[in-house]
Amino acid sequence: MNDTRRAVLDRLADGPVPGPALADDLGVSRNAVWKHVEALRDAGFEITSDDAGYALESVPEYGGAAVEFGLDAPFSVEYHDAVASTNCRARELARDGAADVAVLADEQTGGKGRLDREWSSPSGGVWLSLVLRPDLPPAHAPALTLAAAVAVTDAAREAGVPAQIKWPNDVLVSEASGATRESTAETESNASEETADRGGLKLAGVLTEMEGEADRVSWVVPGIGVNANVAAEALPADATSLQNEVGEIDRRAFVQRLLERFDDLRGDPEATVAAWRERSATLGQRVRVVTQNGDVVGEAVDVAVPGALIIETDEGRERVHAGDCEHLRPV
Repeated sequence: MNDTRRAVLDRLADGPVPGPALADDLGVSRNAVWKHVEALRDAGFEITSDDAGYALESVPEYGGAAVEFGLDAPFSVEYHDAVASTNCRARELARDGAADVAVLADEQTGGKGRLDREWSSPSGGVWLSLVLRPDLPPAHAPALTLAAAVAVTDAAREAGVPAQIKWPNDVLVSEASGATRESTAETESNASEETADRGGLKLAGVLTEMEGEADRVSWVVPGIGVNANVAAEALPADATSLQNEVGEIDRRAFVQRLLERFDDLRGDPEATVAAWRERSATLGQRVRVVTQNGDVVGEAVDVAVPGALIIETDEGRERVHAGDCEHLRPV
């Protein structure tokens, strides 16, 4: 949304405004005001006009202009009804020099998660990638992944879903929560210590890509996938959705809260890690982290800036910067 259209909406949000007064306030012609109003109507905003002037009656349910309206974070939003991958599109924008753009889609047709795993991205979800040019050293860039996970978790909690974070980037909901959960107590009682535990049903994930040099970051693209208004039958067996937990949610408000919370955290790795600790499903758990150098098994005791997991093993503490984390059943 361009700045003039944003200004038109801001003025109309306070009540009816005559066309001539709106033109004077914005420093444009009356014909230009009419063209901007028509463009906003085409975007789904209901704007009426009568003797009192133009009035904003309703905001579209979802979409780029809808998310930008009232958003308290400096992101422009590029919206697609369907796209192969929001991360792919965000990379294109990043390489063209863009910054602070949120690429948002109702559906992804070729979504991928970590380790190139397929990520189901049906209509009704929140599929979002951010184009960032952070003033951070490359070593601190992983904190942006943690910031995105915290932002998703906080937005989910505000929607009524008790989400937690599994290191480093999965947002989960305990399988014991929700009215539709079936008890797994008998199965769990027979599980061995080395049996992997998902830690909950997957609600969201974050996949971050970066380009830069040894001493500076060129761009970072955190890709965020949230099962928002996705029906249970469209989900994998180990996943859940906001809709499945609490009913259909307002995706526009959810995305706004996510972007605002991320903006609060993105420049402060220390605050990000502190917030991550408070929302962790992993700390205090016995874990196995599969790394390039082998498995690390022990108790997850802390996370350190910019996001390394500290594991107490039989041989002492190890700091793990990347890997595939599994929660293990307790002894």
